[in-house]
Amino acid sequence: MPASFLPKSIAQLTESTSIALAKSIQVEPITTPLNQQQIATTYARQGSGNTPILLLHGFDSSVFEFRRLLPLLAENNETWAVDLLGFGFTERAAGLPFSAMAIGTHLYYFWKTLISQPVILVGASMGGAAAIDFTLAHPEAVKKLVLIDSAGFAVTSNKGKFLIPPLGYLATSFLRNPKIRQKISVNAYCDETWASVDAQTCAALHLEMPNWNQALIAFTKSGGYGGFGEKLSQIQQQTLILWGKQDRILGTADAEKFQSAIANSQLIWIPDCGHVPHLEKPQITAQHILDFTSKVVGS
Repeated sequence: MPASFLPKSIAQLTESTSIALAKSIQVEPITTPLNQQQIATTYARQGSGNTPILLLHGFDSSVFEFRRLLPLLAENNETWAVDLLGFGFTERAAGLPFSAMAIGTHLYYFWKTLISQPVILVGASMGGAAAIDFTLAHPEAVKKLVLIDSAGFAVTSNKGKFLIPPLGYLATSFLRNPKIRQKISVNAYCDETWASVDAQTCAALHLEMPNWNQALIAFTKSGGYGGFGEKLSQIQQQTLILWGKQDRILGTADAEKFQSAIANSQLIWIPDCGHVPHLEKPQITAQHILDFTSKVVGS
């Protein structure tokens, strides 16, 4: 049975991978310097193996983003997916900061508490930016890095700082609209049939969690993740860049820019695929990650 803290609408899931992931979601109170109180942090863990794989989801998303990829990786690897601070089903307690810096702090203490060994760090979209940030801040914790249609290259202006009430609540009400979310989902795929009712349910479950809108507004006002620019050259880890050839969300220009900026990196294009290869082409994406994971450093 799914955990009791998950929304009741979880009963509407129909895809087997979605249902299986719902049943595997756990919660752990994580002690951090961000708050005197522990943060109830949600995650999924499957499989076993030598080097753990840790999956980081994108903006306004959750661990459900990895419902198809996680079990494929977990067949022969210890694989984790975590809900980043301010997102998914992780607690959004009053008084917590919601910013890129806070996400990095929370992620470090999650890693230190439950994993505490170098990981293969996989970040998708905004999760790619979070993965880059974590790798730069804690290089000892990351054995290899995988970026999937990653944010974090271009420097963007902080328009979110103008999201003052009631504008912030209007913006989140806009994002809560099922028609808007479905349009975003359709645009995320090359093959629009993947934007199913089950996919829409998965993408909206976390909207029912307490303080979803307040946390999203606070994160946006903080500026979120900007571009890492010249800092990318500091990444020493072997890095795999996977990119959907038909990405309509971030486009494709940054893929080769990431490859040029990160010295020890390789870029693999995934054809007939949009912004979410881990959902649209999970078997191909998993195989690329597994091949990369097993590759001997320096070969």
